Amino acid sequence: MGSRVPENGPSRIAQRIAKLKASRSRRRNQLLDDSSDDEAYDMVTAACIVRSFFPEKRSHGGSVPGHAMIFRDREGGHRRMYQDYLAPNPTYGHDLFRRRFRMSKTLFRRIMDAVEAHDNYFVQKRDACGVLGLSCFQKVTAALRMLTYGVSADSTDEYIRIGESTALESLRKFVATIVEIFEAEYLRHPTEADVARLLAVNEKRGFPGMLGSIDCMHWEWKNCPMQSQGQYKGHANRPTIILEAVASHDLWCWHAFYGMPGSHNDINVLHRSPLFDNLTEGKAPEVNYTINGHEYKMGYFLADGIYPHWATLVKTISNPMGNKAKYFARAQEAVRKDVERFFGVFQSRFAIIAHPGRIWDRETLALIVRACVIMHNMIVEDERVLDPDERFPDAPNDNVQPSHGTPTRTLAEFIEASKKIRDKPTHFQLKEDLIEHLWNRHPDLYPMEPAS
Repeated sequence: MGSRVPENGPSRIAQRIAKLKASRSRRRNQLLDDSSDDEAYDMVTAACIVRSFFPEKRSHGGSVPGHAMIFRDREGGHRRMYQDYLAPNPTYGHDLFRRRFRMSKTLFRRIMDAVEAHDNYFVQKRDACGVLGLSCFQKVTAALRMLTYGVSADSTDEYIRIGESTALESLRKFVATIVEIFEAEYLRHPTEADVARLLAVNEKRGFPGMLGSIDCMHWEWKNCPMQSQGQYKGHANRPTIILEAVASHDLWCWHAFYGMPGSHNDINVLHRSPLFDNLTEGKAPEVNYTINGHEYKMGYFLADGIYPHWATLVKTISNPMGNKAKYFARAQEAVRKDVERFFGVFQSRFAIIAHPGRIWDRETLALIVRACVIMHNMIVEDERVLDPDERFPDAPNDNVQPSHGTPTRTLAEFIEASKKIRDKPTHFQLKEDLIEHLWNRHPDLYPMEPAS
């Protein structure tokens, strides 16, 4: 008796076979997916490793991982600062304002308004959440505190309510804006009117034809990169950058050349300086004067002993012999102190120059120096007491006649002008004439010390 197969048997067998095939297909697909995931993971890992060797600079703004949000009450800080200094009845008067900002309130407002109008960075704005940002007063004050007191950026936070990174950014923006706005006016070459005034004042001091005093100072660079320290180390055995300056009797700085490494001396700096560019190109006002019967057509600067024997430089006598030479040496060294006085006042007014520079890049250091020189000249102009005897709308006297120079147009004329500037016989002749001029015309202007 044979066994009987159910009627639905073939269909059930077919269903079971289909299920086995589907299960096998799912397992195969899963294995394939796992292998593709491993390949993708390996590719992402390799891409991250490659990217780590080429880091991209993060754009300004946005969330910073691990950044702690500090509520500084910036609006309250601005109100307190305004009441302290700028209100109609401020907490601290004009004397304390002048002491802490190194300038008068009128000049400070002029600078602050010009900076705000020139650079949109200093305009107070609201962020995406509607929160009011730092005011122009806060940013400018933070920059000035770092310049005048030489303090770190973080130390300005407690009073001004500004973060360290924002304070540094404000400093860089501020000095760059000062240079862009005021350099053409307050770090200019002497005009014809300036030359006439300088010549007339120095004629009374016994030095007709003198335009100022020249010297160099070193600013230590604390954060000089290690690979550059050998280039910037000089006699002080620490990295420095040199500032060459020319100053007049009222401490106005007429020339500021900054950026030469500290391994150079004053002669090397002079050879690379643009001090005499206008004179060699024929753009500077000509100076015609007569001393002891000899005519001269170029102004000169007083310098110390290291400078070369050029017709535009008058040096002292290191070992003077005789009363005339001793009197000239005393007078030259006394008048040459104008530039030394400038360096002293400059470092006292802007303490960041007196302290080692903590900025990492030379470009910002150069902007800081130029901005400080510009603001120094602005302060000198703002506080200058004008003597009616020092106003010379016309030619100062018969011996000194400034006039416009003729721009040099040929290479031969340029070379000839350079030779005249470096003419050694003219240097010694000018010195001899000044010795006689001081002894005969101004014998009591610089009292001699009694002989021991």
